[in-house]
Amino acid sequence: MPAEAQKGRELPKGLGITTSGAKRFWKTWSTAPQTAAWAETDWAELELTTKLVDGLFKGDLKLAGEIRQRVAKWGATVEDRSRLRMTFQKPGEEETAAPSPARVEMDIDEELYKLLNGS
Repeated sequence: MPAEAQKGRELPKGLGITTSGAKRFWKTWSTAPQTAAWAETDWAELELTTKLVDGLFKGDLKLAGEIRQRVAKWGATVEDRSRLRMTFQKPGEEETAAPSPARVEMDIDEELYKLLNGS
C-alpha cells in the first residue's frame, strides 16, 4: 500500500460536525494512506465515527472506547497495523518482486543449454 497521503474527501456538511477536534479527525483519516483502498462502506463508517468524535469533544467521554475500537480496525496505531499485517510502501521505494517461475525455468534451461553445448 502506498505511504502517500490521499487527496481525501470533504467533510459532509450534513453531518453537522461542530468541534475542531472532529474536523481534524476527519481530515486526518480522510487523507490517510489506508483510504486508497476504501469502499463506500468504509467512508460511511468514517462518517459515523466522526459523529462520535464530535460528541467526545463535546464532553461525552463514554464514547472514547467505541471510537478506539473503530479506528483500530482501520490501523490507527503501529500496533494495530502490525496486528492487521498492514504495511505501507515508502515514497521512492520500489516493490521487490520475486522472479517469476517462467523466468527461473528459462534461466535453468539456458544454463543447461550452455552446459550441454560447452559454452
